[in-house]
Amino acid sequence: MVSIKDVARQVGVSIGTVSNALNRPDRVAPGTRARVMSAVDELGYVRSESARQLRAGHSRIIALLVLDMGNPFFVDVARGAEQAARTEGLGVMLCNSEQDEAAEALYLSLFAEQRVRGVLITPADVSGQTMKSFQRHGIPHVFVDRVVAADEACSVSVDDVAGGELAVRHLIEGGHTSIAYVSGPLHLAQCQDRRTGALKALGDAGLPPESLMVLENRADDVAAGRDAGSRFLGLGSRPTAIFCSNDLLALGVLQTLFSAGVRLPEEVSIVGYDDIEFAAAAAVPLTSVRQPAVQIGRTAAELLIDETSGGPGHAHQSIAFQPELVVRRSTLPRRH
Repeated sequence: MVSIKDVARQVGVSIGTVSNALNRPDRVAPGTRARVMSAVDELGYVRSESARQLRAGHSRIIALLVLDMGNPFFVDVARGAEQAARTEGLGVMLCNSEQDEAAEALYLSLFAEQRVRGVLITPADVSGQTMKSFQRHGIPHVFVDRVVAADEACSVSVDDVAGGELAVRHLIEGGHTSIAYVSGPLHLAQCQDRRTGALKALGDAGLPPESLMVLENRADDVAAGRDAGSRFLGLGSRPTAIFCSNDLLALGVLQTLFSAGVRLPEEVSIVGYDDIEFAAAAAVPLTSVRQPAVQIGRTAAELLIDETSGGPGHAHQSIAFQPELVVRRSTLPRRH
C-alpha cells in the first residue's frame, strides 16, 4: 500500500508537510498543497483511518443497532440517520440484533473496541443491563424508538400509547366492540405501550378490558402474522376487528384471512402500525398508524452528533413524535 512517506518522497517535502496539506491545508502554501494532492491522486494514496482514529480517540463512524432489519420501519430509520451523518462527513455502521440480547451485547462490545463516535440503539435487552455495562466505556449513545429519562441519555420515539389509542378508537367508531390485538413479544416496550393505548380507547368508550383479546407472538414478522391469522381463524368466537402491533404482522394476518375466504373488511377489519410502503399495496390496502421513521432516525443522529461535537452546550433530550392514523380499505364501519 502507498504510504504517506511515498507521497512525501514523490513531492520532495517532509512527511509533516504532507500531513498538513491533507489535514490542515491553511498551514501549507497553495502551490505545495496542489503538488501534494496531485501526488496523492497519482499514487492512489488513502489516509489511514485507524491511525487517525488512534490520535483522535474515536472514529468517524456512528453505529446503528436495530431490532430487525427485515422490518422496513428500521430501514427508514437507518435512511434518516445516514442523511444526518453524511451531512457531517460521517458514516453509519448498521447492525441487526434480531431481538437477541446476546447479539446485542456482542455488537456493543465490538463498538467499544472500534471506538465508534457514538451509538444509536433500539435495545433488545429490556432489563437495561447490557447498556449499563456499555456505558462504562463513555461512548455517547441515543435510544431510538424507545423512551428513557432525559437525565440518562437522549431518546427519540413515537408516542405508542397514543398510537394504540388511535387505532382502537378508529375501530370502535366503526362499530367494533370485540377486538383482537396481534402483538409481537410483549416484553418489548413498543408492544406494551400499543396495548396500553388500545385498552385506554376501550375504557374511554365504556368497554371492558376483556373486549381486547391478546394474541402474542414470539416474533413480529409476516410469518408470525400468518400464524396468528391461523390461530384467529381457529377461535370459537372471533372478534370482528384486529389491531396489529406492526404492519408486517398485519400483512401476514391479512394474507391468511384473505386466503381462507374471509371478507375484508366486511367480516373482519384490520389495522396495522408503522405505515410501511407495502401497507398501501396490500391485496386489501391496510389502514395503519404512521410513524415518521426517517425523521426519527435523522433526529436521533443529529442529537448524537451534537453530543459528540465537543461543545459544552449539549443537553439530553427525550423527543416523542405524534403518530398519525392513515385510513384505507381494510377498515370499514361495521353494519349493525
